[in-house]
Amino acid sequence: MIVTTNLKLAELKKPPDLAHARIYDRILERCAPILFDGKNFREENAGATRQAAKDIVNSKHD
Repeated sequence: MIVTTNLKLAELKKPPDLAHARIYDRILERCAPILFDGKNFREENAGATRQAAKDIVNSKHD
């Protein structure tokens, strides 16, 4: 199972309340935490999507 989150490991280990503690405990029981500290590829994808939208809009005005 792969679970992704923006939470830090410390936040998963010290949740704000019992409901979150139960959820995070179950996730940590089944999943090994791995830190990905690389480049955010979604920013690049968003830029390409915006440019494609601009190109479409501009081509319809020509």
